[in-house]
Amino acid sequence: MNKLGPVPVGNSNPTRIMGIINVSPESFYKKSVYTEPKEIAKIAKQMEEDGADFIDIGGMSTAPYLKTLVPEKIEIDRITKAISAVQKISKLPISVDTCRANVAKEAFELDVEILNDVTGLQHDKDMTVILEEYHPSVIVCAFSKHSITGNQVTQTRNLLAKSISIAEKSGISKNKIVVDPAIGFFRKNAKGMLFTKINSDWLKRDIDIIRHLSLIKLGYPLLVSVSRKSFIGSLLNEKDPGKRLYGSLAAEIIAVLNGANIVRTHNVKATCDAIEIAKNLSDPRKAYNRL
Repeated sequence: MNKLGPVPVGNSNPTRIMGIINVSPESFYKKSVYTEPKEIAKIAKQMEEDGADFIDIGGMSTAPYLKTLVPEKIEIDRITKAISAVQKISKLPISVDTCRANVAKEAFELDVEILNDVTGLQHDKDMTVILEEYHPSVIVCAFSKHSITGNQVTQTRNLLAKSISIAEKSGISKNKIVVDPAIGFFRKNAKGMLFTKINSDWLKRDIDIIRHLSLIKLGYPLLVSVSRKSFIGSLLNEKDPGKRLYGSLAAEIIAVLNGANIVRTHNVKATCDAIEIAKNLSDPRKAYNRL
């Protein structure tokens, strides 16, 4: 049985919801940013009540089109304060969103059980050492330090397979690995450094991946994070992430129907409701008799 932290995922398990808490003021969606312990605790409790299965905490934005790199010390300070605030109010498993080994280590020392690395364990050479020591559950994203050409669905499969191999060689068992196709992180050009360079259209790439999620799962549970992202803004001609809720819900539903097992989102209540309706209407085995 596959688990992300203590929670069973994939196969016949329900679609799981991961709520996003950003403690990085540079994040692209400002309404998702919480910096004070009281407000972090409040939003975490609300996410738990709204149906979240996990909380993902990020201390440094990874949006590729922004210059968001912050000193490691700042990221650690943000992350550890947020983890402590959440743990005081909620029992939900916490995922730490980082590609830095020292940040991950500090989180694991606070009993965090899940690592979410947007670079597929490749940015920091010491990350594998930390994995060998703490053996967390791991979300590996498709990522390459080199330019990628050719069929993006095939290449995404190959990149995920590489990161899976890194995780397994670091002592992470297969049933503790989740894959993420990294929607929004494949670009021709970007200001940040945590992205994969491609020579094709990034919007087409993201759309193709969502349409073909079943082809890239590689036998692992699959997490999709599309909430408020640029491809939704491009399709809707909407620059303001705050106005991308309905587009996000539509993309999340399609992702689930196409095979996503976990949805990482800013919109926990709305996402839970939308997925519940979609699942009930699309599954012929669910029939209700109303008198």
